[in-house]
Order: sequence, then structure tokens, then C-alpha cells
Amino acid sequence: MKSSGSRAMKPITLSILLMLCACCAWADEVLELQPRLAEAAGAQGQAYVELRDRLVSTASTNALLAAVDDTRLEWRERLVARIVLERMLRGADIQALRNYDWPKELDRQLLDELMTCSFLADAANVILVGPNGLGKTMLVKNMLHQAILRGHTARFTLASDMLHDLAAQDSSTSLARRLRRYTNPTVLAIDEIGYLSYDTRYADLLFEVITRRYQAERSVVLTTNKPFGEWNQVFTHAACVVTLVDRLMHRAEIVELAGKSYRLKEATERATQKAKSRADTARKER
Repeated sequence: MKSSGSRAMKPITLSILLMLCACCAWADEVLELQPRLAEAAGAQGQAYVELRDRLVSTASTNALLAAVDDTRLEWRERLVARIVLERMLRGADIQALRNYDWPKELDRQLLDELMTCSFLADAANVILVGPNGLGKTMLVKNMLHQAILRGHTARFTLASDMLHDLAAQDSSTSLARRLRRYTNPTVLAIDEIGYLSYDTRYADLLFEVITRRYQAERSVVLTTNKPFGEWNQVFTHAACVVTLVDRLMHRAEIVELAGKSYRLKEATERATQKAKSRADTARKER
């Protein structure tokens, strides 16, 4: 069978049809045919033919082709991402936190507990609050690394990258598909909320991600340089900020960091070493 264009119909397997029904608006047909499909699994039986005919008659050929192509693309992307992730984990060189002594003002007992990922069982969130340069991002990446080692799925993203990505979707269908990227993992880390200000559209998108994860009981790990009372400066004129904060805080561990910037500390030490080196060189040349 061919579509309205010159494109030939690709073979549709039983597993693809089942997934299309589960993901689209044909749930009633799946329930009706489920017993017979179970018997016909792996065979081109009457149940397969009946389901195929119903799908073709319910949706246009072009729409079905697009859904199949999107499904195959999504599977391929997941396979590539998994291979890349496995290679990165094998080559990862993450410093042990027992040697981590910065910043000085940090609840290390709470941090050690969070590194066991026990908060995932309670679907609790983790909020790291503190000024720039104290290692919030490094701590979050270590948490996700520990979660992956324990068999959980995880995604790390900058807040700006996630919101730009979602805002760039040009249809409700593509937005719904892209939202799954941020709502499906066991734990989602959103880094650097508070460094940039966003309009109401971006606030609504963040609210959608947090709400879906809240309803699905999946954890969020989040870093911010602003206390929640100042989030109205980040999402100006957004009506959802109060509810957004409420859902984040409902089941949350708050990790407060304070102290001087580690990058400033390194820069000061480097400047001191260079000054000493120049002084030593000048003495030798005399």
C-alpha cells in the first residue's frame, strides 16, 4: 500500500501497532483486542489483520507513517544515548566526596545521606541553595552519578537549556513528546535557576515539568542562587510561582551552602603563586 505521495508504506510490525495504540487515542481498541493479540503475538493472525485495518481506517496513512517514523527515531535516539552514557560512565573520573572540603558551611551528614539516593524511594526533591561558586553543580552531578550506578534513570539539564528546548516546540504534539524527555527519568536535575529571568511562558513550562513529576512521584534535584521568596524576580508576572514553589517544597530536602566562592579561592591562590614565581625569577636574574 502507498501513501498519497510517492512514498511506499513501510512494514508495520505487531509490536509497533501495539505501541501506537497505547500511545494514541485507540485505548478502547487495544483493550478489546488484547486477549486475541496476546495469542497472536509473533504471528500474522486475524487479530493482527483486524488491528491493522482498524488503525488504517481510523487514521490517515500519512499520519500513521509519521507516527511510525517518530517511533523509530525515538528508539534510535535512545539507543545512541544509552551507548554514549555507558561509555561516559566507564570513563568517568568523579572525585570521591570524602575528599571534598568546600564549602565549609554545609550539612555533611545530610549530604552523605543524599548520596545514597534514599530520597528517590520517597519521591522527595533535593534543593541546593547558595551563592555562586560553592560547588552546587558538582554535588548534583555526583548525586545523579550515584543514582545511575544504582540502576535509576537520570537527566541533567541547565534550566535555560530545558526551557528554551520546550519553548521551541511548534505544536502541542511535539511539546508533549519533548516533555517526556524531562518527566520520564527517575530523577531530573535542573541546574542554575535564578541566574536568568524568564517570562510567563517559560514559567508555565517549568510549572508543567514540576507538576507532571509531582503527580508521577518522581524526584527533582534543583540548584538555585536565590531563596524561594525571591523567585518572583526570576519569573516576573507569573501567576504559577507560588504553586510551583509549594509543589517543590512539599517533599524536599533543603541543602544550604554558604561561604566564599571556590573559583575565587583558586584564582587568588593562582595569582599568589604567579607573583611568587615572578619574584623568584627576578631574584635569579640579579
